[in-house]
Amino acid sequence: MPAYVVFLRAVNVGKRVLKMDRARAVLEDNSFVDVASHIQSGNLLVSTPLRSPARVEAAVGECLSEAAGFEIVTMVRRPGEVTSLVRAVDAVASRLQADPARYVAFCRDAVGAEAQRQLEQWATPGERAFVVGRDVVVELTKPFHEAKLGNAQVEKIVDGPATTRNLTVVRALAQKWGS
Repeated sequence: MPAYVVFLRAVNVGKRVLKMDRARAVLEDNSFVDVASHIQSGNLLVSTPLRSPARVEAAVGECLSEAAGFEIVTMVRRPGEVTSLVRAVDAVASRLQADPARYVAFCRDAVGAEAQRQLEQWATPGERAFVVGRDVVVELTKPFHEAKLGNAQVEKIVDGPATTRNLTVVRALAQKWGS
């Protein structure tokens, strides 16, 4: 049975609370197996007979939204994709002189050519971005909450949903769940 890494968008932020133990229970009650979570920011591993990441996104989003009482948008990757992403990011030298923090915005859809151009030409001091596959890597020399190139701006540029994780978390998921 295939496994998938599921990233929940905007969960456990403000009043949008869904504890991961509740999320695991809901998913297990809805025929997902081997359900695991990593920290409270909406990182899950599920196994399911569903063969399409898009179908997994829809199924997980639907059952968790119903349980939480608010819409939960999901982005799904296969475990090997998370591992490959970390390797690809690590292979790219920073475009900033200071040692930046790196974040990954997992996008629902492929990043179009115009969006990629806008992201890679982003010129705000202390902020840079590049695209790896369908995900956006954001480098910052300032705190994330002070950056102009946060998740909302990435979503605006790519014209679709995204959810951002610190590369440290993504690396931990690759080590824990990757293949």
